[in-house]
Amino acid sequence: MIEVKELHKSFGTAHILKGVSTEFEKGKVNMIIGQSGSGKTVFLKCLLGLHVPEEGSIAFDGRIYSKLDIDKKRELRTEIGMLFQGSALFDSLTVEENIMFPLKMFASQSKKEMLARVNFVLDRVNLSNSNHKFPAELSGGMQKRVGIARAIVMNPKYLFCDEPNSGLDPQTATVIDNLIQEITEEYNIVTIVNSHDMNSVMEIGKKIVFLKDGKKAWEGSNKEIFITDNEVVINFVYSSNLFKKVREIYLNESKL
Repeated sequence: MIEVKELHKSFGTAHILKGVSTEFEKGKVNMIIGQSGSGKTVFLKCLLGLHVPEEGSIAFDGRIYSKLDIDKKRELRTEIGMLFQGSALFDSLTVEENIMFPLKMFASQSKKEMLARVNFVLDRVNLSNSNHKFPAELSGGMQKRVGIARAIVMNPKYLFCDEPNSGLDPQTATVIDNLIQEITEEYNIVTIVNSHDMNSVMEIGKKIVFLKDGKKAWEGSNKEIFITDNEVVINFVYSSNLFKKVREIYLNESKL
């Protein structure tokens, strides 16, 4: 579990995060949503240790990040997997070399053991025998799957995903969503997804944190978001006629 308490973050005179508190549980896909400028990216970077908040705390299974020494922070870093928005693969490295990169940095394994782990995660994301291909030879969806394989190669306790469906067609986005959900449940990890994709939110968001103007405006599940009377959430999530109709159908069926 990741526990966030009264998080504040500013840049100069701009107060971005204003006392955000929440919890992210194991075995669930936790979503961070909100309009542009709501503080989602800053919040995610604080969780990753890329930004240092002025106030508040972030605890990873009871370990308060700001109180850890350098060695303990490095140890915690090996427990974190990250899927970047643009996959962030090294163009000059093969799929195998990309996935093996974190192992070479943090693991003390033999080349044989590392290769076995690479092949295991490639199989898990349905990309067996793609070891020697380069990113340019892969589709966008395949690159995302390589990114997921690299993110889980260290067998992380915590998985962070920044806009995992950015640039993907709806069908491929669904494949990525399902893969993230399956891995989260299979390995019982804490997964946190920063997303604008409402389809993802509705499909796999077991816990949703909605930010507005740097504050937590609402939190709940993808089922609860259908029935909430929170006007801020309704105006954002149900801005399209399609989602308004879906909400109406869900509310009518729940009354039966």
